Amino acid sequence: MDNQSVLSDSSSTPPPTPSSLQVKFSSSPFSHVALLLVLSFWLFGLEGGWLGGLEMGSLGLTDRDEGSNAEAAREMLETGDWISPTLNYEPRFAKPAFTYWLISGSYSLFGINEFAARFPSALSGLCVLLLQYAFVYRWLGAPLAFLSSIMLLLNMEFLAINRMVITDPELVVFTTLAGYSFWHGLHGSTNNTRWWFMSFYLAMGFGMLVKGPVSIIIPLVGVIPYLTVTRQWKHFWQNGFPILGAGLVIVVAAPWYVAMIQIHAEAYWAAAQANTTGRFMNPMEGHGGTIFFYVPILLLGFFPWSAFLPSVLYQSLKKWKAYWNKQGLATRETNLEFFLSIWVVGLLIFFSLSATRLPHYIYPLFPASAILVALWWKRFQDMALPPDWRVARWFLLVIGYVLGIAIIVAPAIFHQFIKQITKEFPAAAQVDFGWLPVIMGSVILLGTLGIRLCLDSETKRSWAVGMAAGMMLVFGVFLVKGALPVFHMYFLEPPQQLAAIAGFNLKKDDRLLQVGRKRPSLSFYAQRKVYFLGPRDEKEWQMHLAASGKKMIILQTPLRQEIPGAVADWIVVLEHGGFSLLSSEPLL
Repeated sequence: MDNQSVLSDSSSTPPPTPSSLQVKFSSSPFSHVALLLVLSFWLFGLEGGWLGGLEMGSLGLTDRDEGSNAEAAREMLETGDWISPTLNYEPRFAKPAFTYWLISGSYSLFGINEFAARFPSALSGLCVLLLQYAFVYRWLGAPLAFLSSIMLLLNMEFLAINRMVITDPELVVFTTLAGYSFWHGLHGSTNNTRWWFMSFYLAMGFGMLVKGPVSIIIPLVGVIPYLTVTRQWKHFWQNGFPILGAGLVIVVAAPWYVAMIQIHAEAYWAAAQANTTGRFMNPMEGHGGTIFFYVPILLLGFFPWSAFLPSVLYQSLKKWKAYWNKQGLATRETNLEFFLSIWVVGLLIFFSLSATRLPHYIYPLFPASAILVALWWKRFQDMALPPDWRVARWFLLVIGYVLGIAIIVAPAIFHQFIKQITKEFPAAAQVDFGWLPVIMGSVILLGTLGIRLCLDSETKRSWAVGMAAGMMLVFGVFLVKGALPVFHMYFLEPPQQLAAIAGFNLKKDDRLLQVGRKRPSLSFYAQRKVYFLGPRDEKEWQMHLAASGKKMIILQTPLRQEIPGAVADWIVVLEHGGFSLLSSEPLL
C-alpha cells in the first residue's frame, strides 16, 4: 500500500480521539490555548508581576552567556552596527546576529534592563508552545495537543531556558517548525505540500542566523533516518524539491555570512570554524563531560515526564523492521511516534558525541519528547496498559525520590564546599536557606508519591497527569519566588550594583577595571567597556595605570592584598557583598 495515500488527509478536521481521553481532557481548543497562554505569561514573568507573578526582570544576569548576549545586543543598539556583533566593544563571532537583533528591538521597546533582555526568550517559548499545540491538534486531536503542550511547559529545563538570555529559545522555534513542517509536507494534504516544505527550508535558513549549521543538523537528524528506514526518499525527492529548498536556505542565511566574511575576512572564518567543527571535536571553555552527560540532564530536566520516555522510545524503535517493510505505516499515530522517536534518539546521540556539552544543548528534543509521552499517556488512560509501564513507574520513583532528597540535603553539600564557593562569591557565606530546601524537596517527594498512587489505581489513573503538573507548578513557584531571589542577592547583585555605580560616575575616556574571574555582565550594568585582568598581570596593570583619566576597580575584597601597591591606597568608594569598588580619584 502506498504510504502517502494512507496518511494524506485533505480534511482540516482533527482525527477522532478515544472516549476516555475526551472525558478527561475535554474542552475547546480556544480554552486550551487561553489556559496555556495564561500559564506561560505567569511562569515566564511576562505579566509584569501582577497577581504575584514570577517577574522575569527581578533576577540579575548570570555570567557568562546571559551577560555576554545582553551586552552584545546593547552595544549593537548603541553603535548602530547591525551586522557585526561586538562584546565589550570587541568583535564577537561566537553566534550569528539574529538573537541580538531581537534583544536590541526589545531594548527599544522596554528600555535596557533584564526584562527586555529576556523578553525574546520568553516570546520564543510561547511560540514553541503554540507550534506544539497546532501540530498535535492537526494530527492527533485537541486532548493530546493540550496534554503534550502542558508536558512541554511544566518541566524545569523548559521554564529555565525560556527565562534566560541565550540563543537556544529562538533556535528551537525554528528547528521545531522545520521538523513539524517536514511532517506536514510529507504526510499532509497534497494541496499544501509545496508550502509546508518551503516552511521546512525557510525555518532552517532562519535558524542559521540564530546559531549556525546546527540549526540544519537538528531537523535532519530526524528526517534522514526516517526517510531511510521507511524508504520514502523517492517520494521526498519528487515532492520535497530539495535542490530548490537548499537554495531557499542559502537565500535567507547567506547575505549575513557573506557580509561578515567581507568585513572580517580570515578572522571571522577561523572563529566560525572554532565554534562549529571545533566545538564538536574539542571541549570549549571547560564544557566537557562524559558521553553519558545528557542522560541525567534529560531525566532531571524533563522530570516527571522523562520517567515515561524510555519506555515509549524502546517500544517504538524496536518495530523498525515493520517500517522498513512498510507494514508500520498504517496509522498516523504509530508513524508519527516512530518519526519522533528517531528524532529524539538521534539528537541525544548527536549531542552526546559532541565534545562540548552544556545542559541546554538538548533542549531541541523536548517538543518531540512531550508528544511521545502524551501518546504513552493516552494508551495508559485507555486502560490498555502500555508495555513496560512498570519500568516507567520505577523510573518515576527513582528520579523523583533522588531529586527530592538531593534538594533537601543541598544546604549541607553547599556548606561542605563553602571555602571554594566564597573565592568567587564572597557573600555566599551569609546565605541562610531556611526551610526553603525542605519545602521544595518535599514538594517533589510528595508529588512523586501522589503520582505513584494514582498510577497504581485504576479509578484514579486520570489524576496522575494533574498531580504531576501541579507538582511542577508549585515547585516552579518556590524556585522562582524563593530560591532565585537568594541566588540574586548573594551571588549576582553585589558586583553588578558596583558596576552600575561605576558606570554612572565615569566619563567616556575614564577606565573601569575588573580583577578576578571574568564577569561579562559587568559591561552591561556599567554600560561601558570593562577591562578584565588578573591581580598579577603586571604588563596590563602598567598599561592601565599609565592611561589618562579616572580609573575605578571592581574586585573581591580579599584580592586587595594581591593587587599592585600603586593602587593599594586608592579610595574605597563602596564595599558590598564581599566586593569592593576602588577609585583613583574622589567622586566629588
